[in-house]
Amino acid sequence: MSIYDVIFYLFAILTIGSGYLVVTSKNIVHSAFYLLFTLFGVAGLYVLLAADFIAIVQLMVYVGGILILLLFGVMLTNKVTDVKIRTGTIHIIPAVIGTGLLMGVIVSMMLRTNWKSEPGELPFTTTYGLGRILLTDYVLVFELLAMLLLIALIGAASIARRDNE
Repeated sequence: MSIYDVIFYLFAILTIGSGYLVVTSKNIVHSAFYLLFTLFGVAGLYVLLAADFIAIVQLMVYVGGILILLLFGVMLTNKVTDVKIRTGTIHIIPAVIGTGLLMGVIVSMMLRTNWKSEPGELPFTTTYGLGRILLTDYVLVFELLAMLLLIALIGAASIARRDNE
């Protein structure tokens, strides 16, 4: 077993373990801090995959922006720190269906993609390579994901607005 394998397994254990703690923790502040370790583990896995650009974006956008904003929002709100999170089993079926569909899309993309770059071609992990493949071969998937994010934002705004009225 090489040092690369050991580092990979350490990042994998960190990511999976802290991800499990995010889901199972009853305290929202603890869940937010476990999410920090999960996002760092994912960034480490991206570095091991030689996807440096995605690792830096992961750290800057998710850890540096969204997670810090979430932590400030949770810690500055007095009532939120005492909230106990309840999870029900009613959401298991939609989660399994969504995960299955996501895995189907990922597997189909992996089977159709030529992962070996030609001698004169830039590798897949560069910014140019990512942009080219997203806007040529996978433009439909890219647009569908944008629509999914828009729908999620509209749903979140609707839920937040309904609670205030």
